[in-house]
Amino acid sequence: MTDIATTTLAGPDLAMGVPISEIGDGAMLLGHVSGEPVVLARRGHELFAFDAFCTHYGAPLVDGLLVEDTVRCPWHHACFSMRTGEAIRAPALDPIACRRVEQRDGNAYVGEKLALPAPPRSSTSASMPQSIVIVGGGAAGNAAAEMLRREGYTGRITMLSADQSPPCDRPNLSKGYLAGMSPAESNPLRPPDFYKEQRIELKLNARVASIDTTKRQARLADGTSHGYDALLLATGAEPVRLDVPGSGLPHVHYLRTLADGDALVAKALTSQRAVVVGASFIGLEVASSLRARNIAVDVVAPDDVPMERILGTEVGKFVRALHERHGVTFHLGTTVASIDERGVTLKTGERVAADLVVVGIGVRPALSLAEQAGLAIDRGVIVDEYLETSSPGIFAAGDIARWPDRLTGERIRVEHWVVAERQGQTAARNILGRRERFEAIPFFWTEQHDFSLAYVGHAERFDKAEIEGQLDAEKHECTITYSRGGKKLAVALVRRDLEGLVAEVEFERAIRAEQPTIVTRWRRGEIRLTRTWSRTCARFTDRWPVRFWLSISLKRCASFVKSSSAGALE
Repeated sequence: MTDIATTTLAGPDLAMGVPISEIGDGAMLLGHVSGEPVVLARRGHELFAFDAFCTHYGAPLVDGLLVEDTVRCPWHHACFSMRTGEAIRAPALDPIACRRVEQRDGNAYVGEKLALPAPPRSSTSASMPQSIVIVGGGAAGNAAAEMLRREGYTGRITMLSADQSPPCDRPNLSKGYLAGMSPAESNPLRPPDFYKEQRIELKLNARVASIDTTKRQARLADGTSHGYDALLLATGAEPVRLDVPGSGLPHVHYLRTLADGDALVAKALTSQRAVVVGASFIGLEVASSLRARNIAVDVVAPDDVPMERILGTEVGKFVRALHERHGVTFHLGTTVASIDERGVTLKTGERVAADLVVVGIGVRPALSLAEQAGLAIDRGVIVDEYLETSSPGIFAAGDIARWPDRLTGERIRVEHWVVAERQGQTAARNILGRRERFEAIPFFWTEQHDFSLAYVGHAERFDKAEIEGQLDAEKHECTITYSRGGKKLAVALVRRDLEGLVAEVEFERAIRAEQPTIVTRWRRGEIRLTRTWSRTCARFTDRWPVRFWLSISLKRCASFVKSSSAGALE
C-alpha cells in the first residue's frame, strides 16, 4: 500500500476550488485536500472526489478508468463506487474515502470526507439461511465471508480452513515476499482480530472429511460436525507432486500456503544454487525472486518454449530471453530423473548442482470432497451462472468451479486469484438470494524481474496471437491479442494499464450484447411464461422481425412483463 505520509502532494489544492471547465467529461484531476492526495472526477454534470490510491496495492487511481459511476484501478482492476467508496469488485477489499464536492460559481470545491454508508439490513424471511458454512480459507472463501457481512447478513458464518494460517495474500508469496521486497506482515489479508470483530468463526487446521447433503452437515476429520443452511465449497487446488527418487528430501519445496512461503524464504536465506522444476507462472516468478536474492537459478521443464501454451511462441521466447539476461539457465525439453542432497539429475543424464529445489509443475483442483458429496463433476465442480452446484444450497467458487462463460460460450475453470475472489463475492450474494450472474472477465498478472504482464479474458485455445507494439530486449510495451476463428478472446498487456481496462469493458459489453431476450429464452425452454404470454410471444415472433426481438434486453422485457401482467414470469 502507498504510504500517504511519504507521498509528495501533486496538483492543485482542491479545497480552494478549481474551474469545472478544466475537467472534461470522463476525466480525472489529481490534487490534494488537507494534506491528503485526492482525485476529482467528472461524469456528465456530476463531480466526485475520492482517495487517490487503490486500497489493494496502492495504484494511482487517476491513471485508471471511469465506468459509469465507478473508478477502476489500473494495476489489478479493482473497482470502486465513486458515490460511496465501496470496493465493488476484488482484489481490493477495503473502501476508499469519498469527499463532499460543492459546485459554486463555475468552480468545484472539495470538502470533508463522507461517512461510509451502513450495510443494508439482511432479510429476515424464512428462506434466508440461518447458518452458512464456507469450506476453504483461500481467496474465494475469505471474499465470500466478508461479502456476506457487507451485504448485511447477520446469521452464523463458519469458515473451515485446512490451512494452519489465516487467509493470506497468495500472489505475494512468489513475488515480493520471496524476493525480500515485502515484509511478512504484508501477507495476512486481515489483522488477527478482524474475523472475531466481523463474527466470522474461522477454524484453522479444520479439514472437512465429508458433506452430508441430506442432513446438511459438514463433518471434520476430527469427528465434529457443523450444520448449514447454505454451503460454499472453496477448497481450491493442490500442487502436483513430483514423483521421483529424492522428491521427499527436506530441501525440496512447493509454494501454495503461507507456511510454504515462510519455509521457502527461510531456506533461501542459506542457499546458493536453486533448481526450479517447471516453467509455469509460479515457477518463473520463483526463479525471478530467487535471482533477486542473488541465488543461482536453473529452470527445468519439458516445454520447448516457456509458457507457450498460454502466451504464445513469441511471448514465450521473450520470457526465456528475459530470464537469461538476468542470469537464469534453462534446461528445456527434459524432466527431473532424481534428486539428492547435492543436486538434480535430469532425464538426459545431465547433473545440476542445487541446495534448494522448488517444484512448480501445476496444480489440481481439490475435488475429493465434492465427489464424496455427489456433486456433478467435469474437470471441476459444475456450477450454473449463479455458481450453484447440482445440489441446491451448495455453491462452489475459485479453482474448483467450472462455470458457463458467456464470452467464450464454453464452460471454463480458471486458477486465478482475482477470479476466485470475485466468484466468492458473487456466490455470497447469491446465497442471500440476489440471483446475480457471474460474468466477471478473468484477469491475472505476473511480475518477473523488471517485466510485468496483465492478462484480460480467457483463451484456453487460440489460433492467433498478434503483437502490437514492441517486445524485445530494448523495449517492452505492447498488446498481445489472442483470438480463435476470428473472435477475440483475451489480451495480454505490457506497460499498457489503461488499455487493459478498456479491453475489460469491451469484453463486458460484448457479453451484454449477446444476452438472450426473454423470447429467445422462452423458445429454448429455459423459462416458463403464463399461457397468455406464451401465445403473445408466439404470435409476435411470427409477425415481427427477428431484429426487433433481438433489440429487447431480457431486463427490459421482464420489467414490461411485471408492469403489464402479474405472474407472467413463473
